[in-house]
Amino acid sequence: MDESVEWSQFPESTVMVMFRGQFSHSVDAKGRVSLPARFRDGFEHGLIVTPALFDPCLHVFPQRAWEALEEKVAELPSLDPHVVRFRRLYISAAVECEVDKAGRVLVPPPLREHARLERDVLCAGMGRHLELWSKSEWDKALLLDPAEEESFKRAVLEQIKI
Repeated sequence: MDESVEWSQFPESTVMVMFRGQFSHSVDAKGRVSLPARFRDGFEHGLIVTPALFDPCLHVFPQRAWEALEEKVAELPSLDPHVVRFRRLYISAAVECEVDKAGRVLVPPPLREHARLERDVLCAGMGRHLELWSKSEWDKALLLDPAEEESFKRAVLEQIKI
């Protein structure tokens, strides 16, 4: 008896795309960023771009992954001030974008400004979403002083357990 699993057995919404790797691209004169070819299939149903809360970058979600996040957020207490602030800063700033036939996404000017996207862009796979960074901001974000490095090591060992 063949016990192999067929992906067609699972509803499309249950198959989650995972993004990994780093890719350098550039912003064109119209504000478009080319998505890495290997990631494009993950955005066949559209994508959402929103500013990261704590870094000068953008988060890029496949439509279905974003909808799952929205459902999770909808279950949170609507009067909690932290939840309200999260919705205002992250959810309400989100923009639905399309991938053109050449695999490019037009990033709206306010989002480009937030991420300081001017020329060289780094696209970083973060699992269920991508981050779009200015290459120079990415390089800065990776720098750690000795105390930060020690704290990071502890957190990786304790939280991620690797």
